[in-house]
This record gives sequence, structure tokens and C-alpha cells, in this order.
Amino acid sequence: MRFLRTATTGRLLAALGGVVAAIAIGAAVAVAATSGGPVPKRQSLSGAIHQALKAPSVAGISARVSFTDNLIDGSQIQGADPLLNGGTGRLWMSSAAHELRLEVQGQNGDAQVVVHGRSFWMYDPTSQTAYEGTLPAQSASSGSHRAKSHEGIPSIAQIQAGLDRFMRHTQVSHAIPGDIAGRPAYTVHISPKQRGGLLGGVELAWDAARGVPLRFEVLARGDSTPVLELTATDISFGKVPASTFALSPPKGAKVVHINLAGGGASHQSKSHVKHHEATGVAAVARALPFKLAAPSTVAGLHRSTVALLHGGSHPAAIVTYGQGLGAVAVVEQISSGRSAGGLGGVSSGGSDGQGLSVPTVSINGTSGQELDTALGSVIRFTRDHVGYTVLGSVHPAVARAVARGL
Repeated sequence: MRFLRTATTGRLLAALGGVVAAIAIGAAVAVAATSGGPVPKRQSLSGAIHQALKAPSVAGISARVSFTDNLIDGSQIQGADPLLNGGTGRLWMSSAAHELRLEVQGQNGDAQVVVHGRSFWMYDPTSQTAYEGTLPAQSASSGSHRAKSHEGIPSIAQIQAGLDRFMRHTQVSHAIPGDIAGRPAYTVHISPKQRGGLLGGVELAWDAARGVPLRFEVLARGDSTPVLELTATDISFGKVPASTFALSPPKGAKVVHINLAGGGASHQSKSHVKHHEATGVAAVARALPFKLAAPSTVAGLHRSTVALLHGGSHPAAIVTYGQGLGAVAVVEQISSGRSAGGLGGVSSGGSDGQGLSVPTVSINGTSGQELDTALGSVIRFTRDHVGYTVLGSVHPAVARAVARGL
């Protein structure tokens, strides 16, 4: 969690792009094999999901992919970072060894995502930074078990019951038949029923015969153009050589460690766990070495939760306002002293030719920095040696109002 509080905006976005890409394709561990035409027959969504789940696995996947990134307005991007500009590339996956490799080409070099079992690394060529860490452990019912047996696969009726519960809060389309990368495919569109936030929905398309995801995209509210999209343009199935995944980050790369594994309480001191579990204004305020800013209401939003993000010698607080998709989070911690705006190497109102050009914003006379994206806003500023990060799936005006109300 410390990485999320101290990373520059450029690093956060690079990591986000890599993680989105890895998650979108990494879901294809259990895949199938039946025949069919270029466009599959119409059937219920529950039937299409059941068909994908019950199919046997394949040894591996090789594909050409296209990555689209419209998260940030082009005027804020300088240079040719493939994680910020989008691009084309290749993807390889081995089902048996649980290995994944994704590369997206750019003028400054290739962005890479490599997964070996639970360990992973991602490389951002523009910042010459590698992010490495460990993925969360899978549950006992793994895809490898399902690849060998159809036992444990839910029936169509059970899948439909799950969809009915899911659709209490979301709008889910039927399975839309089509053709992607020369393969018969089904597409489903999911959007939130609750108003609030800038997320319009997500779309997932998968191979109707093999169950492999072929396209994943994220949409902003009121815009049919994808904000983020990863699509297979050509795909083949078969064993992938182990040498394909035998890569390390480029020499000289700066390495940033990310902990996504969770369940690490057994390696923490008792005081750390106690700090981590502290909630409520009074308990959190007592654990902080600075004065907590947590008014009951800001910008018309009521305070919903207060908790510690990190214990030990450098505790930080997270305060949320509002509910659901329109909620805004405020992270407070001792300032690192790197810059008044807290965005580190990201430039304000200008650029050295690479990365992001982020505008400044005044927060009650204090200069901060503001990042406006299609899915939300981030504001960072420092006051009295305390750094504040305000973020949410809201327009910049709302984030500014929250920041000024602290």
C-alpha cells in the first residue's frame, strides 16, 4: 500500500495499464475446444458461460493484440509511452505453467508484463522502471482441476441464479454473438444501475468455442469510445516454448516492489496489525503523528468511513466521503517532501518531453497538482507537512471542492 501513497502519477498510470492488461488476459487459464462457425449461435448468457466453463484446457495461446488507452487527454501526454498512448503487441500464455507475457511496442521501447505463477513484473520503457511483486493466492478450486474434470462446474440454472443476484445492482446484456480475430465470439456488456461515478461500463468478449477472452474494454459514462481496450487481432492455440517467458527486466531499470499478495499479517508485528485494523475518527486520530482532517461533510458529501492504511512508523489515514461509485477517498500521510504537489517527477504545466504534463491547482492558497482522466480525478497537495491525495470517479470540480473542504 505504501507504493500507492508515494508513487508518482506517471508510475501509478503505468502500473495501472500493466495490471489492467494482465488481469484482462490472465482470466483465460481455463479454456475450451469445440468446433463452430465464424459467428456462434444465439443462446442465453448463462448457456454461453456454461459452454466456456466446461471446455477442456489448451496447452497455450499466442496472439497479436491491440491496446487502446484514452484514459488521459492527449494534450497532457508528452512522448510515446505505449502504456499511456496505446499501441500494438504480442501476447503468449502457457496454461500448464501459469505463465503470461504481454508486450506493447512503443517508440521508446516495449512495455512488458510477465507473469510466472504468482510472481510478476511490468516494465515501463519511458520511465525505465520495472514493477515487480506477487499476485494473490488462488482459491482451492483452481482452473487446473476444471480442465481435467467437469465436476464442480455450475449448471446453467446455477449460473442464471448467480446472474440474477448480480443484476440487482448492474445491467447485463445478453450474450451477443460476433466474430473477433477470426474466431466465433460472445460479447457481454455490464454497466452499473446506480448513478454516480464516471464509469459507464465494461465489455468482455470471449471465444465461443474455447472460452478464451478476446477483448476487454472499459467505457466512461456517456461515451461509446473505449477508455481502455485490449483486443486480440490474431490468435492461435498450442504449446508455447518455456524460453518465451524466460525474461528479466532490462539492465539498469529502476525496480519498484508492489505487494498484491495479501494475507501478510503473519509477517507483521502485533502493533502493525492493530494499527491496520483501527477504524473511526477517534481511533485513527490517536494512531497518527499529525492532526487528522476528517470533517463530517465536505462538498455536500457525508463522511462514510475512516481507517488506517498503514501502521508501523509511518501510519496514514484514508477517509471516504459519499457512497457507491460517486464516493471520494482522501489519503493523508506525512509529506515525503519531494514536491509541494506530491506528484514527484510529473511536471506541472510543462514537460521535459516525456510522460505527463499535469496542471497546478490552488487549494486554499496551497499549490497542488491535478490529474483529470476519463474515469476520475486525482489531486495531491501538501499542507503543514502533511500530504493529501484526493481521488475518486468524479469530475475535477468535485475533487477540488472536497480538497478545499478539508
